[in-house]
Amino acid sequence: MIVRCFLLLQILLLTASCGSSQGPNFNLSGNNFTYNKITTVEKEQYATAIKTKYQSILGNKNFSGQILVAKNGEIIFEDYKGYANYNTKDSLVASTPIHLASVSKTFTGMAALQLWEKDQLDLKASVDKYLPGFPYKDISIEMLLSHRSGLPDYAYFLETKQYKSVRYKTKRGRWAKKLVLVKNVAPFRSGLYTNQDVLDFMIQRKPAIAANPDRVFKYCNTNYVLLALIIEKITGQDFPTYINETIFKPLNMEHSFVMSQQNMDKYLPSYNAQLVPYQVEKYDMIYGDKNVYSTVRDLYLWDKALTEGRFLQPTTLEMAYEPKSPTNKYWHNYGLGWRVLTKPNEEKLIYHNGWWHGNNTVFTRLVGQTATIIILGNRYNRAIYKGKEIAAVFTGKEDTTSLVE
Repeated sequence: MIVRCFLLLQILLLTASCGSSQGPNFNLSGNNFTYNKITTVEKEQYATAIKTKYQSILGNKNFSGQILVAKNGEIIFEDYKGYANYNTKDSLVASTPIHLASVSKTFTGMAALQLWEKDQLDLKASVDKYLPGFPYKDISIEMLLSHRSGLPDYAYFLETKQYKSVRYKTKRGRWAKKLVLVKNVAPFRSGLYTNQDVLDFMIQRKPAIAANPDRVFKYCNTNYVLLALIIEKITGQDFPTYINETIFKPLNMEHSFVMSQQNMDKYLPSYNAQLVPYQVEKYDMIYGDKNVYSTVRDLYLWDKALTEGRFLQPTTLEMAYEPKSPTNKYWHNYGLGWRVLTKPNEEKLIYHNGWWHGNNTVFTRLVGQTATIIILGNRYNRAIYKGKEIAAVFTGKEDTTSLVE
């Protein structure tokens, strides 16, 4: 109760004192973007309130990772906990790359939209225009970006063992559920799967769709695997090289890279809650939907480039942030490459979370406030997803809405 009262007091003080630094100064002329200045006092007040929130969310939750919170183009708070490698006890520091999991989709999505700005990619075109032999009709590039394609997820259809959930009665006469093996087939091929393997499997075996195209929102990693292949087809470069040359290098994201079979030596393990490391498995070299490694400071540079209009035009970003599906009762939605939270009478929240093996990641952007909350973990920890609650420091409103992984 004392901590909560302290936080609310901080929020009230910030709301009263920070009127001059709430949002950006939208002076866009040739991408000439300026932020409203934060005073030293305001910065200290923000940092104190953020630290209090951070400690309450992750302080005693075995957090291992990185956190950075920025406002108006300035880093307000950052911290680093745990080890990059729990066997060697190498400390986790600002330069330690962490697997972003599905936050990687923000790079794939924005790279695709940049090709659209250059008239090299038609968002309304069918996928088979770029990937000949693609066996599903009436699926557009935009549907891939917005998860409205209805395609099945490769993590399920590439499985050699398939299960179904059945109900049964326990010895006490209660109903419960268990998984029963229904199919055990030979693997599509041996070794580590690639993006091309996903496409080849779909062409050869055409797994059943999950929904008809453009009927409903169904989050599906296959969409972004295909987008990475399309980017390769258009640019003539492999996806890791293209992302490095067009995003990481120009933005000085020096500790970011896309994992593939060409740079497996860069693999950094993540850990389960008991600190057992995850080893490389058959899906670990598929990219586009995941496999970007980065740091909170590099993601801060990515956020700034988007906010300042240095990567995409503001009108393109507005299109990306527009919800593309009917709003559900929890107000969650998806644009093009971004999740969107659109609660009534509240600022639209642009974000993406991620989970892969022991990695939990949060990339929360309050665009109207020019504030961002970035949390990357290398030890499985669901408490990381509560990091969005730090937004209360900037909005003055307590908000416990859960964000989707």
